[in-house]
Amino acid sequence: MYKLLKQEGHARRGQFETPHGVVQTPVFMNVGTQGAIKGALSARDLKEINCQVELSNTYHLHVRPGDELVKRMGGLHKFMTWDGPILTDSGGFQIFSLAKLRKITEEGVNFNSHVDGRHIFMGPEESMRIQSNLGSDIAMAFDECIKIPSPREYVERSCDRTYRWLKRCKAAIADYNSRDDAVNPGQMLFGINQGAVFHDVRVKHMQQIAELDLPGYAIGGLAVGESTEVMYHILDVVLPHAPQNKPRYLMGVGSPDCLVEGVYRGIDMFDCVLATRIARNGTCFTDQGRLVIRNAQYAHDFGPIEEGCDCYACRNFSRAYIRHLIKAGEITGGRLASIHNLRFLIHLMEQIREAIANDCFLDFRKEFYSKYDMSRNF
Repeated sequence: MYKLLKQEGHARRGQFETPHGVVQTPVFMNVGTQGAIKGALSARDLKEINCQVELSNTYHLHVRPGDELVKRMGGLHKFMTWDGPILTDSGGFQIFSLAKLRKITEEGVNFNSHVDGRHIFMGPEESMRIQSNLGSDIAMAFDECIKIPSPREYVERSCDRTYRWLKRCKAAIADYNSRDDAVNPGQMLFGINQGAVFHDVRVKHMQQIAELDLPGYAIGGLAVGESTEVMYHILDVVLPHAPQNKPRYLMGVGSPDCLVEGVYRGIDMFDCVLATRIARNGTCFTDQGRLVIRNAQYAHDFGPIEEGCDCYACRNFSRAYIRHLIKAGEITGGRLASIHNLRFLIHLMEQIREAIANDCFLDFRKEFYSKYDMSRNF
C-alpha cells in the first residue's frame, strides 16, 4: 500500500495507494470537519488547488447529518461530490476538545452533544461502524487525545486503554469491511501513538501498536499546548520505532515551518485547520511568513497576496480588494484568503516532494529559512 520512492536523511518521498487514488507523499490534507472546508470551499475548489486528501470528522458527522443518512447517500464521497481519498478522524480528539461534555470508561466515551445536549456513546466499535458508514479510505483508530500537561500515571493508564481500544478497532473494521453492504470494503485503519510528553511512554506505545501491522500510523496528542521544540524532540525519539514501510501521519500540525521540520524528521502526512482559520480572520501565508492582509498598510496595495503564487486569488485579485472584503465582512474575502493559504501549503509540499526526489531537500530547507521570517510565524 505504501511505497518508499526516495529518502534523503529521514525525509521520505513515497506514495500510498487507497481505494480512491494514489497519494503522493509527503502530503498536506485539507480539513473539512463536517464535510466541507470552512471558508466556503467546495470539492471543485479542492481539485483546482491540487488537494489530494480531504479529512472529515466522525463525531461531527455522526451528530449531524447522521452517518446512516450519509451511508444511504452512497457514502461521504458521493455526499460531498469528492472522488479523491478521504480520511476520517475517529472522534478521539473530541475526548480532548469536549472534555467538559464527556466521561471515559473502558467501554468507550459518553458525550453530551455540543449541538443539542443529547447523550451519545462512542467506543471503538461505534467509531468503526460510523466510519464504515461514511466510507472513508482511511479510518483513524478511536483513542484518547491526552491533555498536556497530565500526570504520568494517568498517561500510562490512558495509553494502555488506547492500545486495548486499537485491538478492538482492528477487529471491528475487519468485520465491517467483510459485510455485503460495506460502503468502502477497502477501508484502512491507522493506529495512533499517544503518551503526552513522556518519551519512554510514547516509545513503548509505538512499539506496541506497531506489532499490530496496520496500514499506517499517526502521532497524536501533539500541538495541544507543548512547545514546538518539545514536539520535535518527541518526533526524533518516537519515529525510529515506527514501521519504516508504513506512512507516518502527524495529526493537527499545519504551519509552514512545522511541515518542513516534520518532513525533515520523517513524517509523511499532515493536517490542520490553521490555514482556513487564520484566513477567515484576514491572515495569509507567504514565503516570508505571516501577512495580515486586514492591516491598513494594504488598503492601497494592488499586488497579489504573494507574487508568483498560482492560486485563483493571487491570479485575479489584489491585496487591497481582499482586505476590503474582509473588513466589510464579506464571505468572499475569507474564501479567497482560504484558497490562497491552502494552495500555499499544497504547493509547499509539491516543492518538498520534488526536492527529496532530486536529493536536495536539505538545501531546500536551508533556503526556506533564509526567506521565512520566524518572527512573523504563527
